[in-house]
Amino acid sequence: MDKTVDIIGAGLAGSEAALQLAQRGVHVRLFEMRPQVKTPVHKTDGCAELVCSNSLKSMKPQSAAGMLKSELKALGSNLIGFAYDSKVDAGGALAVDRDEFSRLTTEAVRNHPLIEYVVGEVAEPDFTDGADAVVLASGPLTSDALAAWVSEKTGSENMAFYDAAAPIVMADSLNMDVLFRQSRYEDDAPGDYLNAPFTREQYDAFIDELVAADRVIRRDFETKDLFQACQPIEEIARKGHDAPRFGTCKPVGLTDPATGRRPWAAVQLRAENAQNTAYNLVGFQTNLTFPEQKRVFSMIPGLENAEFVRYGVMHRNTFIQAPGLVERSLRLKVETPAPVFVAGQLSGTEGYCEAIMSGLMCALNVYALLNGIEMPAMPETTAFGSLLAYATDPQTEDYQPMHVNFGILPPLEHHERNKKLRYEQYAQRGGQAMEAYIEKLRESGLMERVHV
Repeated sequence: MDKTVDIIGAGLAGSEAALQLAQRGVHVRLFEMRPQVKTPVHKTDGCAELVCSNSLKSMKPQSAAGMLKSELKALGSNLIGFAYDSKVDAGGALAVDRDEFSRLTTEAVRNHPLIEYVVGEVAEPDFTDGADAVVLASGPLTSDALAAWVSEKTGSENMAFYDAAAPIVMADSLNMDVLFRQSRYEDDAPGDYLNAPFTREQYDAFIDELVAADRVIRRDFETKDLFQACQPIEEIARKGHDAPRFGTCKPVGLTDPATGRRPWAAVQLRAENAQNTAYNLVGFQTNLTFPEQKRVFSMIPGLENAEFVRYGVMHRNTFIQAPGLVERSLRLKVETPAPVFVAGQLSGTEGYCEAIMSGLMCALNVYALLNGIEMPAMPETTAFGSLLAYATDPQTEDYQPMHVNFGILPPLEHHERNKKLRYEQYAQRGGQAMEAYIEKLRESGLMERVHV
C-alpha cells in the first residue's frame, strides 16, 4: 500500500500511532521538535518521555484503569508491552522505569524501516508534501506556533489548563531510620512504597510553611485553571489545613514500626527505576520555587537531607475542546486538504494509557479511511469507548481533559448497590464487549499486520 501519514509528536500517542501504521505497511513521517525546540519539562530527546509521574495507574481488572490496560493488550498495543517490560514495583499500580520505557519505545520507532523520523518544529501541517493524512499528537506541550494554527482552524480560544509534576529524590539521601517500607494495602504488594510518617506537630508545621512558601507562578489560581487530578500540593492545602491528610497524605492502612501506631499523616515515595536509586514524592505536584521546595519538603520526616534529582514544575498544557470539534474517529471537524486526526492529550483526554490508546485508535481509523474500510465504533461499555463518547459529545459543556472512570460508563442494566460487585460487573460487561469488537476488527482486516 503506497500511503504516507504525517504524525506530529513522538510522545505516547504519536509513537503508538506510528508503530501501528508502520506495522500495517504505511509509510510514516514522524516529526518531533525536541531537541531542536525544548519544552519546560522534557529532559531528553527520546520518544514517549514521561514528564510527570512514572505511574500508569491501577492494574486491577475491576478498575477503569485496569479495564483500559486489558483493552490495550487486546488491541496489540506496543507501548503497553514496553511498559510491562520496564515495570517497577508499585503495589497494584503499573509504574515504569521512565528511562527504560522511553529507550524501548525510541528503539522500536527509530529502527522501523517504514518510519521516517524527522527532527524539527512543525508550525502547521504541510499539505503539499504528499501526506494522505495527518495525525496531531503534539501533546499538552504543543508549540505556540502549532497551537495557534489549531486555534485558528478550530476557532478555539480557551485551549489550556495548568498541570504540575512532583519532585524526585535520591534514595541514598533519605533517612531510613525514619522512613518505613510498607504498601498502604498489604494484599497488593507489601513494601513497594517508602512512607514518611508525620506526628501532628510535624504535620501542622509543615502545612503552615507549605501554604506560605513562594510560588513560581505568582497568582491565585481559579479552579478552572488547574487540572483537578494533578493539583499542586500547596493548592490542596489552601483549601483546608487537613485536606492533604485526607488525600495524598492519608495514613490509612499504615503502621509506623517505630510507634506501633498509625501516623497522623504520611507521605508515600514510589520507586522511579528498577534499581530503587530514586523515589517520586507521590501526589506532591508543586508550583513552589526550587529553593522553597528544598526548604519545605525537607521538613518531611526522613527527607531532612534529601537530594533532589528533579524539582517539581508547573507548566501550561494545551488541549482541544473536543466536544463539537472532534469526531468519534478522532478526526478533526475542519476542512483541510488531507484529513487531520488528533491523538493524545491534545485531543482532550488525560492520562498515559489514554494517550497510548488514542494513538492506537487514531492509527486504526486512519488506516481504515485510507483503505476504504468501514471502521466499527468502539463500544461505549468499554473503558476507552466510554471516554471517546464523552469527549466527543457535543452536549458536553465546559469540557476539561478527562481520564477513564466508571462515572462516564453507561449504567448497568440492573443497578448493583455493592460497589465492589458493581465494578466487577462493569469490567465483565466491558470485557465481553471488547471481545465482540475485536472480532469485528478481525473481520474487516484491521487486526492484520504487515511484518517487514
